[in-house]
Amino acid sequence: MIATGIAKLLRYKKETTWGVQASNVGGQALRRVTSNLDLKKATFGSKELRPDFQVADFRHGGRSVDGTISGELSVGTYGDFMGSICRQAWAAKATTGAITTVAAASTVGAQGTFTLSAGSFLAMGFDNGDVVTCTGWTTTGATNNNHNFYLTNVTALVMTGVFLDGVPMGTKIAGDSVTITQAGKKNYLATSGQVNDSYSIEHWFSDIQQSETFVGCRISSMDIKLPSNGFAMIDTAFMGKDMIPMITGGPYFTSPASISTGGNLAGVNGQLYVQGNQVGLITGMNIKINANMTSGEVIGSPTRPDVFMGAMDVSGQLTVYFIDNVMRDLFVNETEASVQVVFTSNNTATADFIAFTLPRIKLGGGSKDDGQKGLIMTMPYTALLNIYGGVNLATPYTTLAIQDSRVP
Repeated sequence: MIATGIAKLLRYKKETTWGVQASNVGGQALRRVTSNLDLKKATFGSKELRPDFQVADFRHGGRSVDGTISGELSVGTYGDFMGSICRQAWAAKATTGAITTVAAASTVGAQGTFTLSAGSFLAMGFDNGDVVTCTGWTTTGATNNNHNFYLTNVTALVMTGVFLDGVPMGTKIAGDSVTITQAGKKNYLATSGQVNDSYSIEHWFSDIQQSETFVGCRISSMDIKLPSNGFAMIDTAFMGKDMIPMITGGPYFTSPASISTGGNLAGVNGQLYVQGNQVGLITGMNIKINANMTSGEVIGSPTRPDVFMGAMDVSGQLTVYFIDNVMRDLFVNETEASVQVVFTSNNTATADFIAFTLPRIKLGGGSKDDGQKGLIMTMPYTALLNIYGGVNLATPYTTLAIQDSRVP
């Protein structure tokens, strides 16, 4: 029998010690499109000059693991890997607690504001780009309960945003006992205390009863692709130590948790904001996080001594219809901008979602195509550390923030 991709099952578990195979109890099964993780070996042949005009020796050198797991981006599925590329654990929810000092006001369509008469949304931990939900509104404000509200601008006293399901905000004066809570959990590219996670990742070829476990796998990059029409995709690249085959005829991870059930994300269920203003003419976007991992070889060992952390950089590109000078001039004038994007699994009130916030980017180009069609600008960007953000401010002190409604 020939092994088939549909019968290849992928499981993983975080390691306690780098390169030491995680225990076979537990683990997590993973949905994927492809996984090409594999054992690699350096090779070298003899360069001797011989009277027979031939090569007399060829050897294998150091062993390593490299490859990429590619999948359709779905809510909660890649939370472990996103936490590892951020180099820290996911953060607990921000909340107002029950307060009676907040009023709601509708502006245009599904847009509106929540306004405090006392206290500070910033001190409570809310940021631009957060998705929040409310409970406790009554009468004319009752429609504000249990709907995802996307924050486009936060000040100490005012949250400005939009209900992602398109429902208009219900206007209500202060007095109700209202709780506003950040949905799911958030993570950021860590600015201190960075951790360097590693994983044991198994390919279980169930149709031919063969198992290969790749150990010491650290994430070297993550590329998130957000098309206008199609499923969002995620490519997670790994650098690892070695491959351990299973010779007993069964999988290594004997009782992994079942694959996630979070919905896939698609561009038609998304919103994108530049400088706090919604942009409806973006045709595509990607976000690439490069961990700049490095390794090396040592005498006396057939495997890498470790996979070392480097500086994290974030880049990507936007493709946008050329309609006016606004986006173009961000490039022409080297103007820094913020980008927020959120994708939901459907259009219901509390749909699962993933949101990405790049609080400070610079565009590196604005080339336009041509032809008998709408003209599109391709705008590569580099994301920068948001030196203007921090505690009690509307944006975090980081390069990238991620919020996932399904991360436990």
